[in-house]
Amino acid sequence: MAVPESWSRNWRTCGTRAECSEVMETVQAALQEAGLGETAAFAVRLSLEEALANAVRHGHAGDAERPIDVSAEITGGVVRLEVADEGPGFDPTAVPDPTAEENLTIASGRGLSLIRAFMTDVEVVPPGNRIIMTYRVETSGGE
Repeated sequence: MAVPESWSRNWRTCGTRAECSEVMETVQAALQEAGLGETAAFAVRLSLEEALANAVRHGHAGDAERPIDVSAEITGGVVRLEVADEGPGFDPTAVPDPTAEENLTIASGRGLSLIRAFMTDVEVVPPGNRIIMTYRVETSGGE
């Protein structure tokens, strides 16, 4: 089967476990078909899962029935994800560093920190209710 040069998909979904799982599984299948490897699949899945959880937990104050807009695009060795909720947003510079000793017992900030650790580029678009994440597959290393 020939791997498509590019793939994209958009969803307007709710934040229930079933709906989010469907989005993540579709993206994972596209990553596998594109042959981007296990490292990319892990990074993308973890980041997408965290972004969706943050949209429900923080953006929608736990209301899993509110809509979330998700887009995913794979072009060559680049994966671009966008997750937007209907919440008021947040200031990403105000999120405490969860690795700082004084913040080790604070429950918030870990999701955004994980996304930043695993994705190549992360942009929180003002007012802070949309995140754009990009993962670029390393071409020199081999997976």
